[in-house]
Amino acid sequence: MKIHRLFSLVVAAAVGCVPSVAPLKGVPAPDRTLPSLSLPLGHRHLVFKWEYQEGEIAARGDGAVRTAAPDSARLDFFLGGGLGAGAAVLIGDSLRSPHAELARRYIPPSPMMWAVLGRLAIPPLPDTVVRIDGDLLRADVGSPVQWRVGIRGDTLVELQHISGGKIIESITRAANGVFTYEAPGARRRLELTFLRDQPGSFDASIWGL
Repeated sequence: MKIHRLFSLVVAAAVGCVPSVAPLKGVPAPDRTLPSLSLPLGHRHLVFKWEYQEGEIAARGDGAVRTAAPDSARLDFFLGGGLGAGAAVLIGDSLRSPHAELARRYIPPSPMMWAVLGRLAIPPLPDTVVRIDGDLLRADVGSPVQWRVGIRGDTLVELQHISGGKIIESITRAANGVFTYEAPGARRRLELTFLRDQPGSFDASIWGL
């Protein structure tokens, strides 16, 4: 009985940490269609540094992403101090890795990871509400709302995954280009700081994990 009660308290504390979604800001947009945000044409090579935190666990290091339009990305992560490395391939909404369980733990779910790379890849849902808030286009997708999108110009700057009126995970892009993924209920946070983004040249062997 005591163990059951303790477990209930832990679950309740975790749920309590998950923020509620606020009302959608702005004025109604004349067009309810979201812009099509996709990967740049051709191949790109991006280099970044990362910091990860989950509860009391923390790690940091360097990494690289190689992308191929329209929907393929190879991610390589290197732990600081040369303590280890990992890789994963994201094609569409499928994530593949030699260490799939660890990859799914440390790499954000595919819609969130695509948001970091500039591609809007949320499931198609009816009932989209679009509003204009200054220079931001904001949208709620689904009824009840399952996704909230923030776009500035042609850049995806915010994506929130919503369930039961709570923000269960989010991606935000700061003005300096730093991306932050957060899953409050799991006390999980990943920060990616991109250092270089340039055309790349690589062959099909990189997808063969």
